Amino acid sequence: MSGILETKHMSQDQSPNFGLFTTLYGHKGAISSVKFSPCGQYLASCSYDKLIKLWSADDGQREGSLSGHRKGISDIAWSHDSCQLVSASDDKTLKLWNIATAACVKTFKGHQNFVFCTAFNAKSNVIISGSDDETAKMWDVRTGKCVRTLNLHADRVTAVGFDILSNFIMTSSLDGFCHIYDIRTSQVVYTFGEGAAISYAKFSRNGKYILASTQDDTIKLWDFSKSMCVKVYKGHTNKSYSIFADFTTGGKYVVSGSEDKNIYVWHLNSKKLVQTMEGHSDVVVCVDCHPDQNIIASGGLEQDKTVKLWKIS
Repeated sequence: MSGILETKHMSQDQSPNFGLFTTLYGHKGAISSVKFSPCGQYLASCSYDKLIKLWSADDGQREGSLSGHRKGISDIAWSHDSCQLVSASDDKTLKLWNIATAACVKTFKGHQNFVFCTAFNAKSNVIISGSDDETAKMWDVRTGKCVRTLNLHADRVTAVGFDILSNFIMTSSLDGFCHIYDIRTSQVVYTFGEGAAISYAKFSRNGKYILASTQDDTIKLWDFSKSMCVKVYKGHTNKSYSIFADFTTGGKYVVSGSEDKNIYVWHLNSKKLVQTMEGHSDVVVCVDCHPDQNIIASGGLEQDKTVKLWKIS
C-alpha cells in the first residue's frame, strides 16, 4: 500500500497529535463543506446560510465572502490555479466565482433538483456535478453549457471527482454504488459497493484507489481496478449524513468527521485509530486537509456553525 502516497512524517507507531489551532466564526447556518485552495493560501467554507467565506489558511483571518445563491450551498471546489471556485446549491444551480474580484462569472443551470457535489478536472476547463436528481453532469467552463449527462445512479449522487489525468470520473451515491466512468470511451469501466449507502468518495492522489465513506460506520479503501476493498477503517459514527473523509498531507493518515461531533484519524496502512479530536458541538460533516502542511479543516452543523483548524503540535 505504500504506492498510495509516500510520506516522510512519523513512524507507524506514532500518533499524529493534531491540536485545535483556531475556530472561525461568521456563518449563520450549518457548515456543509470546507476546501483548501491548491496553492495552500486560502480555505473556503460554504454553508446553508447561502454564503461562501474565504479565510487565510495560515491564521484563519477572514479574507472575503461570496454571495449570490438563493438557497443553501452543499459543496465547493477550487480550480487548480486557485483563481476560481465553483459552488453547488439547493437552488439547483452551480456558480463559478472569480476569487480576485469576488464576482460570480457564470451560473450553470440544468439539474432538476438540489446540486449536492462538484469538482474540476485537471485543466479546470470542465466541471462535474452530482445532484439529488440522480445524475452527474459535465459542464464546459468556457461556455457554461452541459456537455454530458451521466445517468448512472438510482439515488442522490453524493460525490464526484476526476482522477489525476482526468481520464476517469468517479461518482458515488446513496444507492450503494460507486462507478468509474472512462471519458474517452463513454463507458463505465468499474463498479463497486457492498450495499450500504455511500456518503462520500474520492480518488487517492495517485489515482489508483478510492476512499469511500459508507453509512454503516465504516470508511473503505478500494482498489477500484480490481473492484476490491483493501482496507476498512472503523470507530466513527456515520449512519445518516454524507460525511467527508480525506488523506492527510503526506498520505499517511485517513481523517473523517463523525456524527458524534468528533474527528477521527487512522493510520492508512495499519487501519489503527490513532487520534480522536473533540471540539465541535454538532455533527462534523466536512473535513479537508491542507495540500502541503499538516493542517486539517473541519465544519460543524446547525448547532455549531463553526470552522476549526487543527495543526500538528
